Amino acid sequence: MILPQRDTYEALYRDFRWEIPAKFNIGYAVCDEWAEREPDRICLEHFSPDGQHLSMTYGMLKDRSNVFANALTALGVRPGDRVALLLPQSFETVVAHVAIYKMGAIALPLALLFGAEALEYRLKVSGAAAIVTNKFGLTRLKPIREHLPELAHVVSIDGGEDGVAGFADLVAAHPPLFEIAETGPDDPALMIFTSGTTGPPKGALHGHRVLRGHIPGMQFAHEGFPQSGDKLWTPSDWAWAGGLLNALLPSLMLGVPVVSSPAQKFDAHMAFRIMAEMGVRNAFIPPTALRLLKAIADPRSQYDLQLRTIGSAGEALGRETYEWVRAALGLTVNEFFGQTECNFVISSSAAFGVSRGGATGKAVPGHRVAIVDTNGREMPVGESGQIAVHRPDPVMFLGYWQDERATEAKFAGDWLLTGDLGRQDADGYISFIGRDDDVITSSGYRIGPSEIEDCLGGHPAVQLAAAVGKPDAVRTEIVKAYVVLVPGYAPSEALAADIRDWVKTRLSMHEYPREIEFVQALPLTTSGKVIRRTLRERAAAEISAS
Repeated sequence: MILPQRDTYEALYRDFRWEIPAKFNIGYAVCDEWAEREPDRICLEHFSPDGQHLSMTYGMLKDRSNVFANALTALGVRPGDRVALLLPQSFETVVAHVAIYKMGAIALPLALLFGAEALEYRLKVSGAAAIVTNKFGLTRLKPIREHLPELAHVVSIDGGEDGVAGFADLVAAHPPLFEIAETGPDDPALMIFTSGTTGPPKGALHGHRVLRGHIPGMQFAHEGFPQSGDKLWTPSDWAWAGGLLNALLPSLMLGVPVVSSPAQKFDAHMAFRIMAEMGVRNAFIPPTALRLLKAIADPRSQYDLQLRTIGSAGEALGRETYEWVRAALGLTVNEFFGQTECNFVISSSAAFGVSRGGATGKAVPGHRVAIVDTNGREMPVGESGQIAVHRPDPVMFLGYWQDERATEAKFAGDWLLTGDLGRQDADGYISFIGRDDDVITSSGYRIGPSEIEDCLGGHPAVQLAAAVGKPDAVRTEIVKAYVVLVPGYAPSEALAADIRDWVKTRLSMHEYPREIEFVQALPLTTSGKVIRRTLRERAAAEISAS
């Protein structure tokens, strides 16, 4: 799936045509198709802090995934069964993913950051038959395993124990030959739970076609991806749609090596070290992580960076961060947009002349995107409404797992309603305003939090910020900001007043935060999105307690 050679975005969008084959298997596309042609081609590299970096070829990935597919089959896992992956970025994670797809089973990626309650909910709802994890994951699993009667098999990459099979032991007992299931584009391949920013997480089920659907976006955002020497890294958890579908799987399908790194709390110096030492040319870095990189002064003087492209998604990037990356790294961030149910449908691409600070971008070739009302009627240029995607679309989910009512509610006619508010200008640029639930109503104004947070982020003392509506008897709501300070700054009333004035003079009198609370950290999903719902509830509780 290659974007046509065109000089302009308009020609590219006009001339693009989908080519979805009648038979398609993600496991074959990201592994065997390359292994049959270039078995010694590097597909994975792993960064080790001690400098003992590792690598894997497509030929090795083919053999190991075949062996593990045989092992799962011997355990009784069948096509259509859900197999959970509770793992960090690692070679074993990729081996397990590829094996599951080859079998015709359904991969269920889960984040190691999940607590026992969140983990139990997802395993129970999905009816997972097996799980592949590590020693840390086992500690999360043990208290809840007796509540999961359908979870018949537990495999640990750190070795077996009572009631747990060892990954290496299973692999050693089976041959490296496996007949890949003949799957079609709409056969289920992957279930990713929504992040739960606005309600209980739901299992979004995707067909094998979802991978091919992501290729145009990858090639657009990463400016002609792949090019000679390209190598991709993301700090995002591969359990998230961003890390898996905006980075890992499309890169492997296109023959681009992917760098993995040990699970850790995001550290700006370590991120720059990984990119420099591993020769990373392409990075997918969510906005929150990009803002944390700002803690490093003049990074190009400290690290030998070879970056060619940076993509970002998950939350609004904002003009301040956009401009900082340009100044500090000499690159234009290509922001893109999507969600678990329908991903990578809007993007910027500086190489194609689609780039504007403060705007997310334009519809990726192959996708029809519009701003609509709740009934699916397209809104006039400049007016806000829901960002919507027209079906059919290869990246669109098959539906929510065992929840037809929720699936139907996601659509207005043939428009999938993302629940995210945006507006489109006369040039076709779409700007993200915020989740519909996050919009603040104050003194008759509807205020999107993203613009306020972007402005707050430009203040020299602010590292991260979130804006929410706090109930108010006079104004309905007031804007309250929760602020994480840059190291070296101390909370004070004077600093809060200065931050308020910063926003007041740069945005408007009705948008500045009337209250500012300094916090050590913001509540984040495993994908790095701020959970504003938690902050809204916290602000509302203050009213109840007063």
